[in-house]
Amino acid sequence: MKILVGGSVAIDNVKTPTADESNLLGGSASYAALAASKLAGPVHLVGIVGHDFPNEHLEMLQGNGVDLSALERSEQASFTWSGEYHENMNERTTHSVAINVLENWSVKIPPHLTDAAFVVLANMAPHNQLQMLEQCQASERFVVADTMDLWIAVANPELHEVLQKIDLLVINESEAREFVGTNNLIIAGERLLDKGPRYVVIKLGEFGALLFGPDRSFFRCGAWPLRNLADPTGAGDTFLGGLIGDLAAKQALKPTFAQLREAVVKGSILASYTCEDFSTKSLESAKSDDLEARLLKFREYSGW
Repeated sequence: MKILVGGSVAIDNVKTPTADESNLLGGSASYAALAASKLAGPVHLVGIVGHDFPNEHLEMLQGNGVDLSALERSEQASFTWSGEYHENMNERTTHSVAINVLENWSVKIPPHLTDAAFVVLANMAPHNQLQMLEQCQASERFVVADTMDLWIAVANPELHEVLQKIDLLVINESEAREFVGTNNLIIAGERLLDKGPRYVVIKLGEFGALLFGPDRSFFRCGAWPLRNLADPTGAGDTFLGGLIGDLAAKQALKPTFAQLREAVVKGSILASYTCEDFSTKSLESAKSDDLEARLLKFREYSGW
């Protein structure tokens, strides 16, 4: 079953208290597509890059089974983000954002991919998410979307339209609180369900994730206990891709709540790899045996 992942593909420049690296692979769709490819395939990446985009990043994605036939190339400069993490690694400062190719981007899905069964609307403008959905024609499909505080503030009506058309919303805790106006995350999850999606996941960073479903179905997943946190950039996008990759591997177009619980755990474990090195470096080298071993250990850690 095809997995279609749309969103930003970026160049990142990241500084932490111990290191400073530039020209890294970034972007919501990059992380999500790579994570999904670790569990299922084929994975098709929808996005746009500029003339300055490093070719080694594209070669790495292709080498991991990510199809780039729907990735547009532009003569403009690539979308670029530069930021710095502070001592506790939970707070960061964005130093610059160059929108460049994304400013006037219009999503175009090649005809041979419009029948994708699993559709990932990674973090991008809600109007781009709607463009992507309008071109996806599968009679049966599972759609998951991510969003961020910027779109809640400047594109709220379009974001609400997206929520009416998806199966699962993934959002982080601060954005969930902001979106529905409560500090109580349980109430926040239930209010987000009322906006349209059948399921909601609230990401808690180093504390895991909350899954909400119909009839007050609820699950809390912890996070892998990291001993080395190098760079958390892209962890949430990796979680998103891992979750959909697990559902696709099971061909779960209409997943049970139990299947979604397992998918949340798989996404959380894959996100832990992303945090262990800059950009996608650790995730690239993660093998199925490594993932299975970490899952077994995680089950031991969290059982009682």
